[in-house]
Amino acid sequence: MKSIKLIIIAAFLTISNNYAQDAEYFDAPFGGGGGFTPGWFIPDMDVLNNSIKQFSVPEFSNGGFYTSGGSGFIYIGFIPNLRIGGMGFGGSTSESSFINGENREAIYSIGGGGLTVEYTLPFVKNLGVSIGFVLGGGSLQIEFFKNKGPVNFDDILNDLSGNFSDNQNKKMENSYWIFSPTLNLEIPVFRFLAFRIGGGYQFTFSEDWSLDNGVKLSGVPEGINSRNFYIQTGVFVGFFSF
Repeated sequence: MKSIKLIIIAAFLTISNNYAQDAEYFDAPFGGGGGFTPGWFIPDMDVLNNSIKQFSVPEFSNGGFYTSGGSGFIYIGFIPNLRIGGMGFGGSTSESSFINGENREAIYSIGGGGLTVEYTLPFVKNLGVSIGFVLGGGSLQIEFFKNKGPVNFDDILNDLSGNFSDNQNKKMENSYWIFSPTLNLEIPVFRFLAFRIGGGYQFTFSEDWSLDNGVKLSGVPEGINSRNFYIQTGVFVGFFSF
């Protein structure tokens, strides 16, 4: 009987000690991870749609389009609740038509990445609610294609010699710096898996347009840009303690 009492007391002391250590150890979020981050970008297409009406393709939707990428972060420890990491993304949407015997297509593509800095709100427990920003760079590409079907190699040579065929394409590219305030929520399933939902707004700076092989392009309407809201989700694998 005495031995049973000793075992119970020892077990109680062990549990109490572990609880005290955990309470201290988990006082601030720690850990880190990385994973797949699908998203939804929502640019304003009104100016672009108005500018390319003569190209005779359906308008781009203002409802947004799918992007995908990856992201990762780690809590730096010596500053409680602060984490740093990196992210990258890319996606595109297109519209096409067949008119006057010609195939026509317009493609809108976006991509970028950068450093992430986030602060996890300390008063929210069991979840990771973080505010922060992304600082990096990106590019927007708008491409136009027009052709009448299959192409022979001689048609390409004729184009190069100045005897232009009916096959044409143009690529406009806008390179810029990104500053993007963010708000993210991580939901841990268990210590090694978490889901994310969040979003932000992408501000862009030092926007330079080029055409085809890097020729400087001017006169692009101000409203054609990559400043837009976006939604981000994610599946992260790592070690999480919120």
